Amino acid sequence: MRSQLLLTSFETWLPHQKSNTSDDLLGEVSALKSFHPTSCLLRKLPVDNQLASDRVLAKIDRLQPTGIICCGMAEKRSQMTVESQATRGEKILPTTVDLDRLMTQLAVTAISHDAGDFVCNHLYYTVLQYLRDRQWPLPCLFVHIPLLNEQNLAPILVDFMTICQELEGRESPLVNR
Repeated sequence: MRSQLLLTSFETWLPHQKSNTSDDLLGEVSALKSFHPTSCLLRKLPVDNQLASDRVLAKIDRLQPTGIICCGMAEKRSQMTVESQATRGEKILPTTVDLDRLMTQLAVTAISHDAGDFVCNHLYYTVLQYLRDRQWPLPCLFVHIPLLNEQNLAPILVDFMTICQELEGRESPLVNR
């Protein structure tokens, strides 16, 4: 049976971080009965550009998922964001997902046009470039997760599961071809 989604998260990278919210959210997702049983979680990627990218690309080749959602922690953001693009120097690679249409289904998520200048942006760019170079029309998103608490966990989880459901099918109406 073919994997539906590949979902990734990172380890922590600063001494004060007890956990990485991207991984915390994937832990919550994996516990849900509605989570697709053939989807794959690639959790706690190292906060290292090359190692993280190598692991994700190898997993993409092995699983051939129908969609990819990479997740990272955004400690300073107050809401979950989907990244419209990744950058490398002056080069910009946009997601193929129709974010405007996706946003009509999300209650607490915003679009961001800045994936940062750290491992999150690097991984996103690498995956988008890999898919583009192979002419592999998989929907791929990077989602930044804010610090989670009792007030925001449930609505973030609902939005995240909506994103997962929309990206599960190869013929998702949310993918710009």
